[in-house]
Amino acid sequence: MAAFKWKETVQKEWVDYNGHMNDAAYATVFSLAVEKLMESLGLNESKRKALSYTIFTLETHICYLQEAKEGEELQVTFQLLDHDAKRLHAFFIMTNKQGDKLATSEQMLMGIDTQSEKPAPFPKEIEESVQHTAAKHRTWSIPETVGRTIGIKKK
Repeated sequence: MAAFKWKETVQKEWVDYNGHMNDAAYATVFSLAVEKLMESLGLNESKRKALSYTIFTLETHICYLQEAKEGEELQVTFQLLDHDAKRLHAFFIMTNKQGDKLATSEQMLMGIDTQSEKPAPFPKEIEESVQHTAAKHRTWSIPETVGRTIGIKKK
């Protein structure tokens, strides 16, 4: 995955009593990545105001794979798994500087008309960007944790 990359550094306030980034901080990083995704689709702050349109997160599933320490450089990449007129099925991967996978976040995102405060189709220019992204990502393999469910395996 290389079309979307965003970098961040583990902040001191994100580190917990165990000496590594806490679970809420992983969610924060993925939330910030959604903002960067919106910008990459052409939906920056000024465009959100002009179009009275934004994107909300409907559902998320985070898998914590390895610890991240204070000051560690993080990179988040994005893959568009599916979409329709107003939703994005997104997959984010967080890695460290060495390329080790630290966490993943599978998300369902919804386009929202901010005047009516209701779901609404993507504005034309954003839809075109979504279509362009989907065409590029269509050939990528599906990550192994997509659609993963939580449960205790019984023997």
